[in-house]
Amino acid sequence: MLCVVTSDNSDFRLTAKADIPIGHKVALKALKAGDTVIKYHEDIGKMVGDAEVGGHVHTHNCKTKRW
Repeated sequence: MLCVVTSDNSDFRLTAKADIPIGHKVALKALKAGDTVIKYHEDIGKMVGDAEVGGHVHTHNCKTKRW
């Protein structure tokens, strides 16, 4: 199970599909290549691969603006 702070203080349940290392991200909704990745209300990059709900999001499927 994953704990997430939402902008409207709502709660929901999500099961990660794999172990997610610290600093990596989990898809809270299905993401497709080309989708914008949002973290803390900020656009941090674009998906270059798909991720299902609960999927691992990192450099293998997300190109961040930071790097």
